[in-house]
Amino acid sequence: TGERLPKANLTARCRMVCLYYFANLLNRLVVGTSDRSELLIGYFTKYGDGGADILPLAHLYKTQVRQMAEQLGLPQSIANKPSSPALWPGQKAEDEIPVGYEVLDLILYGLFDAKLPSEEVAAQLGISPSVVEEVVRRNKGTAHKRSHPLSMAPTATFLDQP
Repeated sequence: TGERLPKANLTARCRMVCLYYFANLLNRLVVGTSDRSELLIGYFTKYGDGGADILPLAHLYKTQVRQMAEQLGLPQSIANKPSSPALWPGQKAEDEIPVGYEVLDLILYGLFDAKLPSEEVAAQLGISPSVVEEVVRRNKGTAHKRSHPLSMAPTATFLDQP
């Protein structure tokens, strides 16, 4: 990757800065597009496309977002458009994840919603346990993206918090 990933992250962060500039200028909020699939495997840039005021799709898996798009009658060219952060020419999200979203979402559901052990998820889906373990590894390895920075300060930042 060399400079490719740092440049891609820079691009995502520059986008975020521009979005916040215009949101501030227009007294608006920045709406993020991250879904549950992306959030759980850390497929976003910290302080980049992960930076938003609201994440209306955060509770939906990628396959559910696509189903919702079809239910709403969006054109197929939009509803089934391959996901891409568009950080370099020809980039597709599915080229960068261990399996397609149809399988990934079932793995994530099994692990995080049904709370099944990795081995059982693999057995029920008929896939290699190593695929499920790769998803677990990505989730654990990107935990820092889903949390606030570490600090020596007390955690309560509002007067009404205990």
